[in-house]
Amino acid sequence: MTDTPVRLLNLLSLLQTPREWPGSELAERLSVSPRTIRRDIDRLRDLGYPVEATLGAVGGYRLVAGTAMPPLLLDDEEAVAIAVGLRAGAGHAIEGVEEASVRALAKLEQVLPARLRHRVSTLQNATIPLTRGDGATVTPATLTTLAGTVTGREKLRFGYRAGDGAESKRLVEPYRLVSTGRRWYLVAYDLGREDWRTFRVDRVSDPLATGARFTPRELPAGDAAQLLVRSMSRAQPELDLDVAFEAPADFVTARLPSHLVPTATGPTTCRLRARSADSVEWLAIRLALVDAPFTIHSPTSLLTYVEDLGARLTASTVR
Repeated sequence: MTDTPVRLLNLLSLLQTPREWPGSELAERLSVSPRTIRRDIDRLRDLGYPVEATLGAVGGYRLVAGTAMPPLLLDDEEAVAIAVGLRAGAGHAIEGVEEASVRALAKLEQVLPARLRHRVSTLQNATIPLTRGDGATVTPATLTTLAGTVTGREKLRFGYRAGDGAESKRLVEPYRLVSTGRRWYLVAYDLGREDWRTFRVDRVSDPLATGARFTPRELPAGDAAQLLVRSMSRAQPELDLDVAFEAPADFVTARLPSHLVPTATGPTTCRLRARSADSVEWLAIRLALVDAPFTIHSPTSLLTYVEDLGARLTASTVR
């Protein structure tokens, strides 16, 4: 890599992950000599990036919080606004917020000066976001820890609560974070089970980066998203949805998740035909939140659940 500006940007991208990088590993990643890495580190320092070096056999480089923001073309107010926005979006798995937002949050919080980090925490603690209630929430701290181990290829320990409530301890090689719009999942190789696993991040507790590096294994599926889809389909059978709405298609589409798209059957009517691995409980709530009359043609399990739910809600309002 002979292009110095490109190499410096790639070096900075690596250093902005929350871990310490040995000089030899940086040199290998960028296909240059350790001497070139040392010169590039000096160049970054001259530009204002606070790169700290540790000595010894296991020494290396890491980007630390300095006395001022490094030259990211952001002033203090902009940095705080971005950090608060990323925390709010990532922490509640808002539809459309993807893995890139979590990586950006991890990088930004890594270099925020203490005074700005305090302002971000103060704003976060003083506000309560309005959520739709259709997805579990996760903490930004958990997401940034997981994102750091994914990028740094670092083994991860955490506690995990399964769907049936069983608690376990896991040691994994994290591969990717995947957002489905309402939930976050970690795709990883479970060293205890000796197999690939997907973990709901809202069920992860006390994540700890071990500092032990690993070489990523080859995925059994094409990519992490495909592996997650396979895993979810095994966990729960798909439902064939057929629901008619007495409302325009664009009105209904705006109120349903992106993977559920109805087709117009008239100016003021539409019909949803799709396969879904979501639970009948969640689907029932989502249909109700559309705020339009609808008729369920299939599956029977969803129809039965909606009828029972309607009866329970009616009974609870009788005075």
